[in-house]
Amino acid sequence: MTKLGRVFARTLLAICFTSVALSPVIADEAEGLRIATERKARNSGWEDTVASTTMVLRDTRGKESERALRVYTLERADEGDKSLTVFDSPADVKGAAFLSFSNTLTPDDQWMYLPKVKRVKRIASQNKSGPFMSSEFAYEDMASFELEKYTFNYLRDDEFDGQSVFVVEQTPVDKFSGYSKQLAFIDQEHYRLLKMDFFDKKGDLLKTLILEDYELYLDQYWRPHTSEMFNEQTGKSTAMFINEIEFKTGLKDSDLDKDSLKRAR
Repeated sequence: MTKLGRVFARTLLAICFTSVALSPVIADEAEGLRIATERKARNSGWEDTVASTTMVLRDTRGKESERALRVYTLERADEGDKSLTVFDSPADVKGAAFLSFSNTLTPDDQWMYLPKVKRVKRIASQNKSGPFMSSEFAYEDMASFELEKYTFNYLRDDEFDGQSVFVVEQTPVDKFSGYSKQLAFIDQEHYRLLKMDFFDKKGDLLKTLILEDYELYLDQYWRPHTSEMFNEQTGKSTAMFINEIEFKTGLKDSDLDKDSLKRAR
């Protein structure tokens, strides 16, 4: 081979390797949907829960403020779940209540009751990316996980916190969502969500949710007793700790309606 031929061959080989190195990861939509569907299926049939919860808000200097709340959740087979969150302390939020109806094909219905003004306020769709009670959780984060709300792409296998996980990209279909995409880290054994990265509309990392201290209930349903949302852009965070939780308490649909906001004390 001539010198020119050898140079051409090396150049062609370098181009080939560079093309492989720079080629994007090919996402797998079918596998992403399979993983998400299995995750949803493994958390079905629990009927209802009542949880005593503590919320801890931390500012950029590490200063903490604590809130006590109760969360009532009702599973709906063909629709998204219902939930009612009632704040018990401190005094400035005592009696406040938040009602959320998660929907599969239409925007979620959400209302907030503030005892100081004694009125129920509906959360408009375009405002659901706003902060929930001054926390790092948005109103849309308080809704249940429903397959119809996203498109899914499996990206890769990985490890997180010593566990093998699937990394699945989920893209909200709601144009009013505050997120361009989310990366879900789902453990491969139990299909539990261990971590979620949230990206803003510009595509920058906005928040990271870490779920820990999972406990198994009724030999089937896993619940994280610690869920902490870190705002990667401001340095603030909010942690939610489950103190106690009961399953299948007999909650009815009428227990979680708009009138329940004012009844909740």
